[in-house]
Amino acid sequence: MRLAHNPYGLCAFFCLLHGLTRINTRPMDILYTLLMKDDIENKLHKRLGRVHARQRLGIESDKERHIFGGGLNFFHPENWYSLAAILRYTLKLTGLYYLGQRNTRRLRVVHNSLCLPGLPGAFEGYTILHLSDLHVDMNQQAMRHMTSMISEMDYDLCVLTGDYRARTFGAIDATIAGMSQVAHVIDKPAFAVLGNHDSILMVPELEDMGFRLLLNESVVLERGEEQIYLAGVDDAHYFRVDNIQKARSNIPEDAPSLLLSHTPEIYQQAAHADFNAYLCGHTHGGQICIPGGYPITLDAKCPRYMGSGSWQYHTMHGYTSVGAGSSIVNVRFNCPPEITLHRLTAGTKSQQGSSAQRR
Repeated sequence: MRLAHNPYGLCAFFCLLHGLTRINTRPMDILYTLLMKDDIENKLHKRLGRVHARQRLGIESDKERHIFGGGLNFFHPENWYSLAAILRYTLKLTGLYYLGQRNTRRLRVVHNSLCLPGLPGAFEGYTILHLSDLHVDMNQQAMRHMTSMISEMDYDLCVLTGDYRARTFGAIDATIAGMSQVAHVIDKPAFAVLGNHDSILMVPELEDMGFRLLLNESVVLERGEEQIYLAGVDDAHYFRVDNIQKARSNIPEDAPSLLLSHTPEIYQQAAHADFNAYLCGHTHGGQICIPGGYPITLDAKCPRYMGSGSWQYHTMHGYTSVGAGSSIVNVRFNCPPEITLHRLTAGTKSQQGSSAQRR
């Protein structure tokens, strides 16, 4: 219940302010923060509906910093912040830490042909820039390199598949500042979903920048008189607030459709909901892999062949980006970061493939 509509809450609130004043805390700063949060929550209620907004906010509050339990996986290493220090110290002892840091800046551009059966002729060759797992406040140097590359690219649409924040809880200011730099270089329509590192409180500011969040929603993409559909779901890995049925509800049965999800873990639900294509991230391709690119862990409940690159499940074609950023510790081994350019085609699986170039 909002403070303005709760006299008992107001009384308790001003008592709190009195106490804070006595310990040299600036009460007006506290008041401003609470009122701003109240305003954002009102915007979210209008944007998403009261149930979705309160559900996501409630789960974020309940599950902050949980390492075990919740989500699709039992163990959530991204919430274990001591792990970053342990890995960093171990890598420094072995002399590999700075090599791993350099690897995070060896960004590749991957070109992938993505098959959508029934794709209208006007969309043949339509190019989608796919960004994922940016963790923009983790490595500013890598993000500057990425934005300089994006500014020189030619594409028709940009999609982002989540994890914009380095941590999984806490302040979002640094993330918003980093995403504003990304928004500055994107000159085409941009659609995005949230990941397990992201707060729903980011939505109003991200949308003010020009990113259209798809939270269990769909939109129509048009070229001339022809159409395809793009849908997106809220995080399915940790918060589990995805709703494929709602995302699919406004898409005609035989229309070509593409789903954005942060994680590949709901591939079965998506395929049986008749999506033609599926773009995701989350896994980082393992981030720390043994020689040959074999991941130690993907932190995802899905077949390992879906951990990176192109894949197919039944008739649905998918692609899992290894991401442009890094998580937990700012290193990569045998798994370079990427940004992806998908070229849509109505062709068959045998015509699909991907190639990469490093810059």
